[in-house]
Amino acid sequence: MNDLDLEKLRVPLPAPSHPEGFRSGFACFVGRPNVGKSTLMNALVGQKVAITSNRPQTTRRTVRGIVHRPGSQLIIVDTPGLHKPRTLLGERLDSLVRSTLVEVDVIAFCLPANEPIGRGDTYIAKELAEQRNTPVVALVTKTDLVDKEAVGKHLMAVDELGDWADIVPVSAQGAFQLDTVTDVLSSHLPEGPPLYPDGDLTDEPDEMLVAELVREAALEGVRDELPHSIAVVVDEMFQRENTRPGKELVDIYASLYVERPSQKAIVIGSKGSRLRDVGSRARKQIEGLLGQRVFLDLRVRVAKDWQRDPKQLRKLGFDQQT
Repeated sequence: MNDLDLEKLRVPLPAPSHPEGFRSGFACFVGRPNVGKSTLMNALVGQKVAITSNRPQTTRRTVRGIVHRPGSQLIIVDTPGLHKPRTLLGERLDSLVRSTLVEVDVIAFCLPANEPIGRGDTYIAKELAEQRNTPVVALVTKTDLVDKEAVGKHLMAVDELGDWADIVPVSAQGAFQLDTVTDVLSSHLPEGPPLYPDGDLTDEPDEMLVAELVREAALEGVRDELPHSIAVVVDEMFQRENTRPGKELVDIYASLYVERPSQKAIVIGSKGSRLRDVGSRARKQIEGLLGQRVFLDLRVRVAKDWQRDPKQLRKLGFDQQT
């Protein structure tokens, strides 16, 4: 689950040639948990490349989504929400966010319009003020949840919070000012050729996307404390052989890891009902992603206190670089 160094990705494609003044580069989405970063990135990319949930701290690693424009290529790096870590996993995720901030061309600080500015926002704003060599754009998200007057007041409060290169209100759900966000972020990118082929929307491997879709399905309908205890690993994923044309099938075997036997029982549900529901919802999403029929086999396993155990974190892919 290691992330590539963003600087290593700045290798221009040999062809085709790009128009004069073309811009390409990286924008990092940052903010406290559950402010709409992943939802906004999906809306800008035009396809689901990051899972979403109303549970905070859903994102556990950086995810890159690519927005193609005639005059620019914007690579959005979605990051875990910055928060006061309570586990070793939390510490590593916060470290991941901070290391990403110094690698990008522009930072987008997401603040939801439906929530007052709090201590978490103030804390992040102070950290961003130290990024003197990188422009920071404030994005006021979820504007569809409040009226225009409330949006105006929030914009003024955000303006007083820091010295921003731009402030843009936006709604992913309402498709409000999505093009404006892309234009503003792209304006802060350096001139240069595209870094990804036209049509690529993410550089995430299919196995990683599949694991995340399974975890997203598992997050639905579970108790408040459980989402942070679920990790998903794809053990095997392969094209089934000897299938008839038009009947192609991808076999996927995945494991859901929890920290305690009692949590395992929650995920499985009565007579396996919840796990079957997770598998059904995840399979539909995965088939849409892969464009093929899928056989999905899910197993629930216990990795005791994995969020606090360095060995378990490595086993589940959360090493120092996550």
